[in-house]
Amino acid sequence: MVFLVSDAVKRKNGGPSMVVTGYSSGMVECRWYDGYGVQREAFREEELIPGEKRMREERR
Repeated sequence: MVFLVSDAVKRKNGGPSMVVTGYSSGMVECRWYDGYGVQREAFREEELIPGEKRMREERR
C-alpha cells in the first residue's frame, strides 16, 4: 500500500497512531506524540496499516 505525507497510520502489531512525514527507498517516516514529546522513526511500508482517518474516507 502506498502512503502519502499526512496520512494517519498504525503499525500492524499495534502501537500509537502516527502521521506519515516522508517516504524514501521503501521506508516510511512517521511521527507521533508519546505524551512527553514528538517521536519519529522510519518503518518498512509492509509494517504499516492505514489509520482511522483513511479508513473512514474509504468507506464513503
